[in-house]
Amino acid sequence: MRGSGRAALLTVWLLVLAGLGLFVVQRLQVSTDLRSFMPAPTTPDQRLLMEQVGDGPGSRLLLLAIRQSGTAATLDDVAQSDARLATLSKRLAEKLQHDHRYSQVLNGSFALGALDPSLLPYRYLLSPTLDTQPMDEAYLADQLQQRLEDLSSPAAGMLEGLLPRDPTLEVLKLAERWAPARSPQVRDGVWFSKQHEALLLVQTVAPGFDPSGQQQAIEGIRHAFQALPGSAGATLEFSGPGYFSVLVAAQTRYQADWIGRISTLGFITLLLLAYRSVSSLLLSALPIASAALAGIAALTLVFPAVHGITLAFGFTLLGVAQEYPIRVLSHRRAGEDAVRSVRALWPLLLTAIASTCIAYLAFYASGVNGLKQLAAFTIVGLLVAGFSTRYLLVRLLPVRVRDVADMPWLVRARGIVDRLPRPRWIPLLVALAIMAMLALAPGPFWQNDLAALTPISPQLLQRDARLREALGAPDVRYLLMLQAPTAQGVLALSEQLQPQVDRLIARHAVDALELPSRYLPSVAVQEARQRKLPNRATLQRDLAKASQGLPFRPGLFQPFVNDVETARQLPPLTPQRYAQTPLGQRLAAMLVHRDGHWLGLGTVSGVHDLAALQALGRDRGGTMRLLDLKAASESLVAAYRTRILQALLVATALLVLTITFALRSLRRAWHVLAPMTLATFLVLAVERMVGIEISLFHLIALILAGGLGLHYALFFERDTGDPAEQRRTLHATLVCVLSALLVFGMLGWASIPVLRAIGLTVSLGVAFHFCLSILMAPHAHASKD
Repeated sequence: MRGSGRAALLTVWLLVLAGLGLFVVQRLQVSTDLRSFMPAPTTPDQRLLMEQVGDGPGSRLLLLAIRQSGTAATLDDVAQSDARLATLSKRLAEKLQHDHRYSQVLNGSFALGALDPSLLPYRYLLSPTLDTQPMDEAYLADQLQQRLEDLSSPAAGMLEGLLPRDPTLEVLKLAERWAPARSPQVRDGVWFSKQHEALLLVQTVAPGFDPSGQQQAIEGIRHAFQALPGSAGATLEFSGPGYFSVLVAAQTRYQADWIGRISTLGFITLLLLAYRSVSSLLLSALPIASAALAGIAALTLVFPAVHGITLAFGFTLLGVAQEYPIRVLSHRRAGEDAVRSVRALWPLLLTAIASTCIAYLAFYASGVNGLKQLAAFTIVGLLVAGFSTRYLLVRLLPVRVRDVADMPWLVRARGIVDRLPRPRWIPLLVALAIMAMLALAPGPFWQNDLAALTPISPQLLQRDARLREALGAPDVRYLLMLQAPTAQGVLALSEQLQPQVDRLIARHAVDALELPSRYLPSVAVQEARQRKLPNRATLQRDLAKASQGLPFRPGLFQPFVNDVETARQLPPLTPQRYAQTPLGQRLAAMLVHRDGHWLGLGTVSGVHDLAALQALGRDRGGTMRLLDLKAASESLVAAYRTRILQALLVATALLVLTITFALRSLRRAWHVLAPMTLATFLVLAVERMVGIEISLFHLIALILAGGLGLHYALFFERDTGDPAEQRRTLHATLVCVLSALLVFGMLGWASIPVLRAIGLTVSLGVAFHFCLSILMAPHAHASKD
């Protein structure tokens, strides 16, 4: 193609890319919900697991600790420091309680705002006081005498505004009832740890599986804290599932960025050394850019939102596509047009593209939305990269190039390769070594524990355990499930169970077990309490007698009388009405409607006697049982893996048929598929031999490495009978291998377990695929015979 034609083609190509980029910017919606990469639950326990991991109360909790910067030298310094920290805790809690991003903020201090003002009269129906104590003259006299003593205590300032409306302090009793069952010690009115840290519990509105929402919630807390007077001398620390999800996302992004920058620089340097042409380097980037933009554009058309992980992993998987321009650049002959060079390569390239796309179809067949996105992105990208290389790039490359086959070092390298011993028993030896390593490998084969993949440091995990123990925060492993046809049935069952739960706690079988009725009694209990409330005349008479001889002015408690009279006429509080209160989200997470029945979820803290906890529901006819979320997650991972392996088996069968059909020979197909298969199992065997348990991410990496290895085997299998062409094949493959090792070798050094698993697996796979493809090439055997 003439210069003007190349310029026109390049301009059109760039304009199309710009148009695709504009289209993507306008339509792309990025999702951060990690559940997109989890399989669809197939059992009730798995469904509940997915809901609790994302929306459960444990997943929404942020654990906060405010500590003084520096070390206090004397006891007076410690007391002054605690007082400052308590003030910061109270002010921070006050700010957060008025922020819509947080559904509950607890720090041990009393908050009148725990109940919505319009629901304050309901306190007599929610509090258990009337279950054992009538609201009569004797009770009122005792309460008023206590309030008189309280008014001469440091708590007087808090009580003065509350006393006229609530002389029995039912609101305070409810606040204490709704505080964590196992609260830390209280100093200066707020929670403190043994390490002199002021502690807070914050429940976010954003689900735990929404890193973006959790990031906003954490930033909101940080900004509120930094705006407090006196915060400069204190440090705010976070813990909890939401904080960890933000931390993992930030660490992954940071490491992926610096690894990407270094590997990109290395890749550019490698191509410049290999081809010594800046124009060829720049032009060869166009198919990769086209692949990325076309893949994202396809996702925006098919899916309403694209997950951020899809984009991150998708660009990694598209690394296969970089081989297409490399093959064209390496296989060009001096003085030969690129269009003519690619004609001889195209059947083999097309076979490689089709085979790799078939392998990635396993992701689509998995049924997992995130993996379906990954498959669609990668397959579209590979097709666009391959066809744009074949029909566009070759028309833009410089006419005059240097033939790499004439490089002296490549001649020597090919000579070394040709002289390598290639006994026919190599496949058998490798197969026996694989079986021996798999048989002798230590530990379990599969990694089912998702917690093992966390990049969180042991120090942060230890701090989380310490804060969780100090605050009495619920465990994220066990849930006590109550089942009934109606929500009221669940609440009634919860109330019936409470005495047994109290006995378990008294026996120290568990530290705490929080049931739904703790926040909302059943309608029957509310109505029973309502009937015990005295009428206006009776209450006024008893209140007057109880006040005799006490220095309370007449009429002071009229708001209290009005509230009691209002409570006598209120309809019982239902879950729907309760949902409008600040604690509504807490109850909604514990009272779930599903499949025509209702579930009550009791959160457990500090399990010391699991058998006693499990025995709690054995005699209740299936209305109650203990759910182990860890066991449910492991079953979900196992089902997920089984599904992917089944899809891989189907993809393997299609791959065998495709390669056999393309090469028109079972023998030739064997020489391509055998080294790829042996190399894949050799990677598994080596990783297992060093104690690595295989996770889902290792399977993804094996598919990627298999796609790269398929290319190596296809080109080494081709026997042109031309030594120069064989050197070009070796040159292209060496560039591909070195570029892959550069990128994925860097990932192997990452501290993120997922990135490290992918990097190590692909690096081993590339090395094994390359070596076995050379050693098992058919014409190599022929040349040695």
